[in-house]
Amino acid sequence: MSKTPSPEELVDDLVRLLTVDKRASDIFAGSPQKGGMGRVFGGQVLAQALQAAQASVSDGKSAHSLHAYFLRGGKEGIPIEYRIERDFDGRSFSNRRVVASQENDEGVSTPILNLTASFQTPENGLEHLDSPMPDVAPPEDLKSDMEMRHQMVDAMGDKITDAQRALMLRPRPIEMRTIDRLHWMNSEPREPSAHTWFKTAAPLPDDADLHRAVITYASDYTLLGTSALPHGLSWMRGELVGASLDHTIWFHKEARADEWLLYATDAPWSGSGRGFNRGRIFNQSGELVASVAQEGMMRKRKKKA
Repeated sequence: MSKTPSPEELVDDLVRLLTVDKRASDIFAGSPQKGGMGRVFGGQVLAQALQAAQASVSDGKSAHSLHAYFLRGGKEGIPIEYRIERDFDGRSFSNRRVVASQENDEGVSTPILNLTASFQTPENGLEHLDSPMPDVAPPEDLKSDMEMRHQMVDAMGDKITDAQRALMLRPRPIEMRTIDRLHWMNSEPREPSAHTWFKTAAPLPDDADLHRAVITYASDYTLLGTSALPHGLSWMRGELVGASLDHTIWFHKEARADEWLLYATDAPWSGSGRGFNRGRIFNQSGELVASVAQEGMMRKRKKKA
């Protein structure tokens, strides 16, 4: 029986996963996830692409936004190549375009994601916050996400496959504590909003670029599932077919990903086989540190005849 990795080992693996290797001028490679199964997690590709873009900007500017389109699902176990285009370098702003590619079954390099990131030299400016942090229970008062996953898996018994059980219970480097019932816990239609605290399971190095990449990685958790809540359906129960189509993040303020952050998500619309989701990320001081938007493909799975 394999040993369960410690929180420190899980976070070390995450840091290695999000550390891209420079192969040539403006060409980087991202390593596969250790023990990954099936399709590459979208947050991984987003975060590695951002890290490649950040590595190409060296004049003190930091990323303030990224916009990405998922083109194809990536396969686990195969490195991903990130090619950078330096579209603009100005006094205050820079722009980078990233194409993430992976070899297909025929050995042909095929794009799986396009990402554009914008960078800005830090400066002071006019400030306001129109939407305050939701008044929710603090993370110390909540059960861990993994504890709730174990409870759900035990309750479902043989209604889920061994592969689903392994995926649900796989140790994760991101610790999450949920205020509401997420889509995989929920079988009744409910309001399309959710609130989840998250942070890495162990401390991270003092590297602002890495913290932005980890927040990017974590921002793909829970988001698409928010648009499933009004329908009382779940991917985990095999009732839906879905995939992320695009993903946008605006970084408003520096934040540490190894300290509790509140992810407040809502889904104002679904239709035409798609769901639109928004997210706001707050630190424990109530400051809005990032905003997120994502549209995903969301279809009810057809029952086999």
